[in-house]
Amino acid sequence: MKYAILAVSALALASAAGPAPAEAKGCLKGALIGGVAGHYAAHHGIIGAIGGCVVGRHMAKEKAREKAQQAAHEGVQGEPAAKPQGY
Repeated sequence: MKYAILAVSALALASAAGPAPAEAKGCLKGALIGGVAGHYAAHHGIIGAIGGCVVGRHMAKEKAREKAQQAAHEGVQGEPAAKPQGY
């Protein structure tokens, strides 16, 4: 019971601290999956959520990097050859 009160208090304090833009791509999904896995594996849901957030964020960064590289690569090869002007 004390843990639940502490968790709710921490959440309320964090949300009251002020809105700040956040890059949470991958973190929320990873935290959810990691928390559930950690809870069922060894009753360590918080540790699982933290690990899931870290891994999810890393995977989202890699996916964004690959997408950017693919877009840059397609932009270079997809352009038609420039026609000389003035002839």
